Amino acid sequence: MPAAEVTIDVRLFHRRARGLVNHWKQSNTADDSFHNVNTLLVVMGNVNEESNVYQKTTALQTWLFGYELTQTLMLFTQDTLHVVTGGNKARILESLKQWDGPQFPIEIHTRGKDEAHNEEIFQKIVDVITKQGSRVGVFPKDVQEGSFVEGWKAALERSQKTIESVDVSAGVAEVFAIKDDEELRATKMASKLSSLLMKNYFIEEMSQIIDEERKITHMAFAGKTEDVLLDEKMYKQLKFPADAAAGNPDWCYTPIIQSGGEYDLKTSAVSNKKELHAGTIICSLGIRYKSYCSNIGRTFLIDPNKAQEKNYTFLLDVQRKVLDAMKEGVMIKDVYNRALDFIRNRRPDLEKKFVKNLGFGTGLEFRESSYLLNGKNTKELQRDMIFSVSVGFQDIENPKATDEKSKIYSILLIDTVRITQEAPQILTISDTAVTDISYFFKDAEEEEEPTKKESPAHQRAAKSAVLNTKFRSEQDEASKDQARKEHQKMLADQKQSEGLERYGEVGSLKKDNQKSVFRKFESYKRESALPKEVSSLRIVVDQRNDTLVLPIYGLAVPFHISTLQKVTKTDEGEFYYLRLNFITPGQPGKKDDTPFDDPNANFVRALSFRSSDGARMSEVYSQILELKKNAVKKESERKEMADIVEQDKLVEVKGKRPPRLPDVFARPGLDGKRSGELEIHSNGLRYVSPLRNENRIDILFNNIKHLFFQPCDGELIVLIHCQLKNPIMIGKKKTEHVQFYREASDAQFDETGNRRRKYVYGDEDELASEQEERRRRAALNKEFKQFGEKITELSENKVEVDVPFRDLAFNGVPFRTNVLLKPTQDCLVHLSEAPFLVVTLSDVEIVHLERVQFGLKNFDMVFTFKDYFQAPIHINTIPMSQLDNVKDWLDSMDIVFYEGPVNLNWGPIMKTIQEDPADFYEQGGWSFLAIESDAEDSEESGSEFEASGSDFESSSSESSYASDASMDDGSEEDDEDEESGEDWDALEEKAKRADDKKYGGSKREADSDSDSGRKKKKKF
Repeated sequence: MPAAEVTIDVRLFHRRARGLVNHWKQSNTADDSFHNVNTLLVVMGNVNEESNVYQKTTALQTWLFGYELTQTLMLFTQDTLHVVTGGNKARILESLKQWDGPQFPIEIHTRGKDEAHNEEIFQKIVDVITKQGSRVGVFPKDVQEGSFVEGWKAALERSQKTIESVDVSAGVAEVFAIKDDEELRATKMASKLSSLLMKNYFIEEMSQIIDEERKITHMAFAGKTEDVLLDEKMYKQLKFPADAAAGNPDWCYTPIIQSGGEYDLKTSAVSNKKELHAGTIICSLGIRYKSYCSNIGRTFLIDPNKAQEKNYTFLLDVQRKVLDAMKEGVMIKDVYNRALDFIRNRRPDLEKKFVKNLGFGTGLEFRESSYLLNGKNTKELQRDMIFSVSVGFQDIENPKATDEKSKIYSILLIDTVRITQEAPQILTISDTAVTDISYFFKDAEEEEEPTKKESPAHQRAAKSAVLNTKFRSEQDEASKDQARKEHQKMLADQKQSEGLERYGEVGSLKKDNQKSVFRKFESYKRESALPKEVSSLRIVVDQRNDTLVLPIYGLAVPFHISTLQKVTKTDEGEFYYLRLNFITPGQPGKKDDTPFDDPNANFVRALSFRSSDGARMSEVYSQILELKKNAVKKESERKEMADIVEQDKLVEVKGKRPPRLPDVFARPGLDGKRSGELEIHSNGLRYVSPLRNENRIDILFNNIKHLFFQPCDGELIVLIHCQLKNPIMIGKKKTEHVQFYREASDAQFDETGNRRRKYVYGDEDELASEQEERRRRAALNKEFKQFGEKITELSENKVEVDVPFRDLAFNGVPFRTNVLLKPTQDCLVHLSEAPFLVVTLSDVEIVHLERVQFGLKNFDMVFTFKDYFQAPIHINTIPMSQLDNVKDWLDSMDIVFYEGPVNLNWGPIMKTIQEDPADFYEQGGWSFLAIESDAEDSEESGSEFEASGSDFESSSSESSYASDASMDDGSEEDDEDEESGEDWDALEEKAKRADDKKYGGSKREADSDSDSGRKKKKKF
C-alpha cells in the first residue's frame, strides 16, 4: 500500500502505548504477568500465506498502528519506544511525532541498503537492551522468518552480555483483554455481520437443501458459505450495513458444519467430506471486522423428538446460567463450576457430555489461551472484556433414532458477549428458542405410531363415534392449552429449583437501603451557641436549629425536634399544662425502624410543664407544632430524594451539529406547553427549550433502562419514551420517566368546518383529508423511528429501541383509569398518558391471574418481582375475552403464571417470603397458588356431588345450607340440563322463575319449586 494512503490514528497510538507501559509497570513483579522484565521486544519478519494470522506480534502492531508492519522491530523501554524499519514505513511513523497532546516518546531508526549502517542500528538496539537490564520480554510462540530477522539474531549473538528472553504473552493479553470504545465498535460490527450471515444465508440455504433433499458434503457447504463473504455483491442480499466493506470483513476461520452422528465441539474442528444429514446440524462461523473477531454457533434440529427438544431446552437453561454468572469481578473458574453444579443438580446424566471449557477471550486474536473459560482459570472478569461463550453437550445417545446416523447427536450454542457490571451483553443476535431452530419436514402420515400401549379407557374412546369436541378448532385449542400447561409446569419446576438454589439457607432477607441506621442529631456544638432567651429559663423553640430548649432543674437542656413524638396542651382550672412525649425504646406499638445507639441507656420519656400564662402556653404549643410539621416535611423530602443519583456531565458534540428532533414536547414539561428540540450528544440526550437555553433536560445513555418508540397508529401522539435506572430532578419534580412526543393530529383541522372550509371544496367526503392524515402520520412515524435508531447507533448499542406491539394489546386498570396496555419485547407498557406504566419482564418472578371464574366479565393480574421488597403491581378489570391472549403472551415470554378465583392479600404473602425465603421454597414455593386453584375447582365439582337426595334429607342444618346455596347449585344444574337437552316444560318453568325474580314475584315459592323439582330428579 502506498505511503500516501496509510494514515495512523496518532491520538489512539499514544493513548494505547501509554496504557501498555502503565500496565507493564503495575504488573512487573516476579509473580505478575510481565515477570519483572526490563524491556519488551517485538520483531516482525516477512509474511506469507502460510503464516499464522493470530500472533501476538501481528496483534500488537494492529492494536498500536492499525496495520501490519513487516520487517519492523519495536523495543519498548519504560519511557521510550524504539522502532527499526524501512524508509517508507519510517516516513509513515514520523507522523506520530506531530501529536500536540500527551505523547509517548518514540525514536525511529531507518534502515537502508547499506548493510554496515543496518548492523550499526541493530547494535544500538542491543546496547539499549543491555543498558536497561538483561531480562527481555518476547513472544516465543511467534515464528518469524526473513533476512531482517536473521540480521537481528546475528546482532544478538554478537552481544558480549547475556540476554534472557522471558515470555510476556500473558501480560500483553491482559492489555488486549479490556476493549476501548473503538475496539468495541469493531467487535459489535463483526458480531453483527456474523449474525446476519447466519440468519440470511446459512439458515435459508440449509433449510432449502433439506427440503429439496439435495446432496452436499459438509466441506462443500462450508466452502459455499465462505465464498459468500468474499463476494461484495452479496452484501445487499445479506443485509449488511452500507459501511461493512470499509472494515475489510474476513473470516476468522472456515465455517464448521457438522451432522450425521460425527461431531467435534472443539474450536479446532473442521468440516469433513461426508454428506449433510437431515438430523442434528451444527454450524459455527466467525467474521473479523477491522481485525477484531466474533463467533456464533447454532444447532438445528430436523424432525426432533421430545427427548431432543428437552435436552436442547436444558442447554438453553445452562447457557442462561452461564451468562448470569459472567459479571465484573467474578473469577472465570467460578463461572464454569457454577454451570457444572447446575448440571449435576438438574441433569446428572449429561455431566459427562458437557464441554471441557465454556469458550475463551477473543479480540485481535481469535482465541486467547490466557482467558479460557474453564474450571481452573483464576483470572477475574472485567468490564468490556469480550468472550466467545460456547455451551454444549457432545455425543448424546438418541434411543428413538429413525436411522443409523441419528443415534448419536450433539448440541452446541456459541455467542460473542461483552462483560458488563450486570448481565453480559450478547453481541451475536440470532434466534435460539426450540421453536426457532426446529424444522419439521415429514408429513403427518409418515410419522411413526406411538409404541406406548393405550389404556382401555383410551381404546374405548378411540372406538367411540362420539367426539369430545364438536369442531376441529376446538381440538386445536385443547392441544394448544395442553402444550401451554406442560410448558408452564416445566417453568414452575425450574423456578422452584432456582429458588432452592438461590436461597438455600439464607434466613430472613434484609433490604440494603432499609438497614436501620442510628441517626445522630447535633443541635449545638458548644454552649455559647444556645439562644440568648434560655437565660430566662423559659421554653424556647429554636426554628433555626430544629430544637426545643427546655428548662430542667435550672438548666437549659436542648432536645432535637426529631426526638419528639407528640405534644399535648390541656387546661385544668387556672393552670395550663404542656406535655411533651419523646421517642424511647420499648414503646408499645412502636416499630423497630428507629434504632438507638444504646437501647439500655436512660431516656426521658415525657416532660410536663405548668403555667398560668395561657397565651404564652398557646404560643409555645403552636410553635412546637409548626416546628414538628416542618421537620416531618424535611424528613419526607430527604427520604424521597435518597435515591437521586448525581449524573455525570453530558459531553456535547463539538465541531458539528448534533442530530436533532425538532418541535417535540417533553413530559414532565419545563415551562408550560412549549415545544423544544431533542439532541443526541456523545454520551446522552439533551432536550432544550427554545425560549431559555438554561432550561434543559439531560439524560445520559448509562442511565437509560428502557427506550421506547411508540408510533401514532391508533394514537393521538407519536413518542419516544425513556425509563431511567435512577430518577432525576426536572424542575422540582423527581421522575424516572421522561417522554418526548409530538401530536399527530392536524392543528389546522376543525371538524366543525369553521376553518379550512374553502380548501376542501369538492372533497366533501374528506377522502383527500384522510389520505393527507395517513401521509402525515407515516412521515411522523418514520422521523421518530429513524431518530430512535440513531440513538441506538450513536450510543454504541448501550440503548436499544423497543416498540410496543399493538396487536397484542389488552385493556386494564393499572392505576385509576382503564387504559390500553401493550407488550413489547422486554416489557409491558402504557405510555400514551401519565401516569406511565413500565413493567420489566426480566424482573418478574411470577404472575397471578385473579378472579378467573365462570360468570365474571373481568379478571385481574398481579406481577410479583424477583426483588421481594418491591411491591407487586396490580392490573385490574381486564376483559375475560382477553384471558387466553394474556396466557399465551405470558407463556411465550417464559413467565410462570397461576390463576385463582379470588383476590389475594399480597402484603402478608410477601412479608412471609421476606422473613424466610428458604422455608418458603422448601414448603413448595409458589406452588401454593396452583394448589388453591385446584382446591377451588374441586369445591365446585364437590358441590355438584353434594346436591344429592341423601344430602337434602340428612339434617336440617345441611338442608338450610343447601337452600342458601340454591342459586349457585341451580346455575350448575341448569348447565347440566342444557348439555343433556331440556324439554319444553322445564324451559317454561325456568322462564317463569326468571320473570318472578325480575318483577319481584313469589321468589320463595319459585325456589321451593326448583328445589323439589331437583329432589325428584335426583331420586328418579
